[in-house]
Amino acid sequence: MIPNPPPRRPQLGFLYVHPYRIQGISIAGEETFVQIPELGVCFDIGRAPRASLTSDFVALSHGHMDHSAGLAYYFSQRNFQGIGTGTVICHPRLEGPIHGVMKAWIDLENQRTPHNIVPLEPDQEHTIKNNIVLRAFATRHTVPSLGYIAIEKRSKLREEFVGLPQPKLVELKKQGVEITQVHDIPLVCFTGDTMWGEHFDRPDVLNAKILITECTFLEPEHRDRADVGKHLHLEHIAQLMEKSQADAVILTHLSRRTHISEAKQMIADAIPRKHHDRLLILMDNKSNRLRYEQQVAEVEAQGQSQDQPQAQ
Repeated sequence: MIPNPPPRRPQLGFLYVHPYRIQGISIAGEETFVQIPELGVCFDIGRAPRASLTSDFVALSHGHMDHSAGLAYYFSQRNFQGIGTGTVICHPRLEGPIHGVMKAWIDLENQRTPHNIVPLEPDQEHTIKNNIVLRAFATRHTVPSLGYIAIEKRSKLREEFVGLPQPKLVELKKQGVEITQVHDIPLVCFTGDTMWGEHFDRPDVLNAKILITECTFLEPEHRDRADVGKHLHLEHIAQLMEKSQADAVILTHLSRRTHISEAKQMIADAIPRKHHDRLLILMDNKSNRLRYEQQVAEVEAQGQSQDQPQAQ
């Protein structure tokens, strides 16, 4: 008898929610890595898939190995390929341990790998692109943990100065008057592994255009297991869908214990139909591929219709 070939590594899940690509692998207990290429950031690193190397930043939610095992390889490969030194953003209590991991590799490899570590306290921010910062927020897990929100800092003319002629605005500015104010626009939120808590009442979490959150337990009888492991249960997602203003809520960290078809049915039964179109599963590759093909077809159809002469 001919033996079976080795199992394939899971392919990256992929979704397009304008204007961002959301891609990665997230399977509970095995690996979690979620990348937003347009923002140059990975949320967690998993085993450092090749795609992760293009992101300058890794926002690490917590230190569990399925979320952090690839950090040293991420730093090493970016240096080896001449991409530049990578940066990990993390909970302050993880800064020392990550330095320790990188020091251990010096002894193993007899060489030093460049790396940057930026610890963030809850509600501190770090700039990742022009006018875009990553804001940390406290979450509740079995180890020190953070969630992150990518926020656009958008300057806007103060209401009292709207309508003034440009020369007057220039004059006020020269006098030192603050004629603009900065508005925070939450773009993408990543909760990491967490239990339900007050962080799901934060306006910057609920108003993010894209909300990426775990859902480790689905079965009704696993509600207690979710509490013990400090994870979310499907019951919490049902509550979240009523509160979140996101264009898309993307579920990660589902377990292999439930087949994707069964998971989809449980989710559909638990979530009101009005929310079905904006609730997506990162690793539902078949549905996501069909969704993307439909998006492409719609764009192509719009392009063709624009080229057609207008009916008189």
